[in-house]
Amino acid sequence: MNRYFYHVLLLASLSWHVHADGNADNWNFKVYLDDKPVGFHNFTIEGDAKEKRLKSMARFDVDFFIFNAYSYRHESNEHWNGDCLTEINSSTNDNGDKLSVHGKAAQGSFHLATNNVQSELPACVMTFAYWNPEMLGQKRLLNPQDGKYVDVEIKQIGQDAIKVRGKDISASHYRLKADKFLIDLWYSADRRWLALDSTLENGRLLHYRIE
Repeated sequence: MNRYFYHVLLLASLSWHVHADGNADNWNFKVYLDDKPVGFHNFTIEGDAKEKRLKSMARFDVDFFIFNAYSYRHESNEHWNGDCLTEINSSTNDNGDKLSVHGKAAQGSFHLATNNVQSELPACVMTFAYWNPEMLGQKRLLNPQDGKYVDVEIKQIGQDAIKVRGKDISASHYRLKADKFLIDLWYSADRRWLALDSTLENGRLLHYRIE
């Protein structure tokens, strides 16, 4: 797998609004590699505080002159009961490497199949659900791209001023460590996700910002 974008599902910056019916939220992410736009990652959540349905779609293209040097396509559908994932179906094309993740809660555990390899997780698991601030208290998270259930360490760093649509907003700064990756997250006073930064293994910066 191309580790250049291995953790693409762990990254995002947020554009947020609520539909007129009050039952659906949308997050539309513009993704940059350093200062160059490379694609988008959109989230839609429908339902209420107890039962939610999430659809996530991402598309990335890194070009070198007139050639496409890297492409990434991902789609995931998740069902949630409160803060517990109850079902996931995702497909990913990571520059030609294809992955599928399917899982469902049943009989006191979460049954997972990644490219048809079976595993069993605890009954209540969370993905890297940055849209849910309860994620900040987790010790392990499920990567919806590859089905790995990874250890994470999440700490609050302090208060920062983060620019949102051209305005500086006071935000709580958190840092997440997972595998080899260091991810910085910012949330508003009402715990709404605002921004994210991550340094890649090659030293380049992947960041998402509200435009």
